[in-house]
Amino acid sequence: MSSPLEGQVALVAGATRAAGRGIARELAAAGAKVYCTGRSTRGHPATPGRPETIEETAELVAAAGGAAVAVQVDHTVEAEVAALAARIAADEGRLDVLVNDIWGGDEMIDWEAPGFWTQDMGDARTLVDRAVMSHWITSRHMAPMMVAAGRGLIVEVTDGSHPGYRGGLLYDFIKAGAIRLAYGMAWDLARTRVTALALTPGFLRSEAMLERFGVTEANWRDGAVGRPDFGFSETPHYIGRAVAALAGDPQVRRKAGAAFSVGELSEEYGFTDLDGSQPNFWRSVSDRLAGELAAEDQLSPWAMRHAAGRYQKIHPSPTDADEARALQARLGWQRLPAGLQVSR
Repeated sequence: MSSPLEGQVALVAGATRAAGRGIARELAAAGAKVYCTGRSTRGHPATPGRPETIEETAELVAAAGGAAVAVQVDHTVEAEVAALAARIAADEGRLDVLVNDIWGGDEMIDWEAPGFWTQDMGDARTLVDRAVMSHWITSRHMAPMMVAAGRGLIVEVTDGSHPGYRGGLLYDFIKAGAIRLAYGMAWDLARTRVTALALTPGFLRSEAMLERFGVTEANWRDGAVGRPDFGFSETPHYIGRAVAALAGDPQVRRKAGAAFSVGELSEEYGFTDLDGSQPNFWRSVSDRLAGELAAEDQLSPWAMRHAAGRYQKIHPSPTDADEARALQARLGWQRLPAGLQVSR
């Protein structure tokens, strides 16, 4: 039986580690030839403290029987992206899937900062360039191949599919920006056969996250003891299988311009994580939070944090107004600026 993406060509921009690596591996497992790009190459790591390289990603693909090409590209440099597009056009004659997964900003996000007025603007400019402009530049130079061929899928990897706030202005601006890129590109592509959409993982068990919790993928559940959020986590292969399912869906244009979570797509398409489970991080958090909110006891620090975070995420959505009001009441009006409260 042929693989669902047999004969297709994919580009994963930001395939060095984490979600990008998982996506590259699963697209290749589905039959696509995958171009794995990023800044970190063997002997020349570009991200402080991280050893992963694009060559390692390509080697993992090859070891599993897939086809991959590692190309060092700084996607903020337009000339390098244009050269990559020319190479793919010359060598392959087609591009079927583009995944924009470039981030490179963990060290620039300070979750303990009191507010945007303390943000280093040099860091902000750098990160917007890396994680927003790089996506835009890459799509601009890869889309012409897709438009000319009358086929293609562009996936913007983000964090959260909700309309609300992500707890820090710079982080929120960038991740909401990825969703907006997908939305705007979908409008511009409406008369073509190319689809743009956004996709978010849940709690990703990346290489860095495994290290932070002091575990490996083999014993990761040991790190979840007393840490419920980590217990709801997922491997990078899970989002990879989501992208492969989208790429293989002949009706994917119905999803143009929207943002989806891997957990909800797993239920629609039937794929699982490596262990056969179907994690849905925010549903799991919401179920646990609902139990604590229903009790008369004082909320735990975990529940307070997630209740506030949940409110930030959903309060702009009219369909979530009842839940937002319930959270608002339990958190206390004094915790919320008047203009951000949901009216009764």
